[in-house]
Amino acid sequence: MKILFVASEAYPLVKTGGLGDVAYSLPHALQARGADIRLVLPGYRALLRQLDQVRILGWLDVRGAEGIVSARILETRHPDFAFPLWVIDCPPLFDRPGNPYVNANGQDWPDNAERFAVFARVAALLAQDALDIGWQPAVVHTHDWQTGLVAAFLADQPGRPKTVFTIHNLAYGGYFSHGDFVRLQLPGSWWSSEGVEFHGGLSMLKAGIVYADAVTTVSPTYAAEICTPAFGYGLDGLLLSRQYKLHGILNGIDTRIWNPSTDPHLPAHYSMSRILPGKRRNKQALIERFLPRADDDAMQAPLLGLVGRLVEQKGIDWVLAAIPVLLSETDARFVLLGSGQAAYEHKLTRLAKQHPGRVFVEIGYDEALAHHIEAGADLFMMPSRFEPCGLNQMYSLRYGTPPIVFKTGGLADTVIDADAENLAAGNATGFVFDTPEVAAFLQAVRRAFDLYRQPTQWRRLQQNGMRQSFDWADSAGHYLALYST
Repeated sequence: MKILFVASEAYPLVKTGGLGDVAYSLPHALQARGADIRLVLPGYRALLRQLDQVRILGWLDVRGAEGIVSARILETRHPDFAFPLWVIDCPPLFDRPGNPYVNANGQDWPDNAERFAVFARVAALLAQDALDIGWQPAVVHTHDWQTGLVAAFLADQPGRPKTVFTIHNLAYGGYFSHGDFVRLQLPGSWWSSEGVEFHGGLSMLKAGIVYADAVTTVSPTYAAEICTPAFGYGLDGLLLSRQYKLHGILNGIDTRIWNPSTDPHLPAHYSMSRILPGKRRNKQALIERFLPRADDDAMQAPLLGLVGRLVEQKGIDWVLAAIPVLLSETDARFVLLGSGQAAYEHKLTRLAKQHPGRVFVEIGYDEALAHHIEAGADLFMMPSRFEPCGLNQMYSLRYGTPPIVFKTGGLADTVIDADAENLAAGNATGFVFDTPEVAAFLQAVRRAFDLYRQPTQWRRLQQNGMRQSFDWADSAGHYLALYST
């Protein structure tokens, strides 16, 4: 089966979040099952600089905001990808420094509507073999609002491929003005409540929902949640009406990259059958990254880790409220890595300065440190208010670091609470709270600390987590079945 993946980012070439991981791992899992894959990406400056040998497939001219825009289509083979990459090289739109979506001040690029409308137009033409290269997909799989218009451009084309649109996070809707819609000369027939119009503006994400043959999201629970007002961002009615084509398929993780027995970022490797020595050595090295020495008190105390965006969605305000309480009533230590809203960054930095021996903070992102926190921490904090799928809780389970999570989305689908019943049944893997407030989060942490002081039970909990299978092969099977229906 020929499958064209269209995404605005893909690890390791360009990544801002979980979308980048999925756009790398899922097509590889599909290819391993016999699919013939091409992945289309925008020609960002940083991406082009990582390519060695390219060949020009041709040029495509499409409408932009100010007239015709010319895009050069490059094909390249990259050592990290087992299939060809197609890069849409359009310098006026993509040859610029920094983040794919925002400028250095964190503001959306003012021409994002044009950038991703042009990207979608060109991708739709490639899906129809407009360059006459003899490769036409049976399925076009697009991801998030940046590709939402692809299915719309293909919808009325004769002999077109099937279209699948995946929502990674409904909170990001790709909203633009009616003026943008007009300047981009998008088809007038799209402008209705049954099309791309959303509260007087254009929603590229809504376009994907309306015009794709199938819509997926990244966990079964999130697929149900987004059909409710609490999680639907105004699109819950539309999603309810499209439930016949909405599917929740849990993301996987790359178990080659995230493997505690081979991970090159770790000071010590370990496995499910031999957890303690490796975890202990990683914990010691992690603490000593911030302190001259990890003394016995630090090694005996529970170490709680966090890796993620410092935004309200991730429950960082609950974490900030809980840490002072836990510092006063326990001997716990904390290590946190992330970036996000300036106010949260400043509060975390201040906490670290106030408690230099117990709170360790690094603002930004460091891939090696992220791996080290997963391996060296005793517990992983991930109290997201909503989480379409989440990957870090799966990394944590694989690394024998029980996660503490709120019961939502993919967190609810992947973590089994260590309550009395599940502990007795032998299937508990972490700590789940179901009331969205600081007190409930604190109570879950206290339950975790109680179990941490029971080594036999704790080791069983770690092994249960490490035994879970989150390999992409499972998800790939579900997607192949969907493509074939």
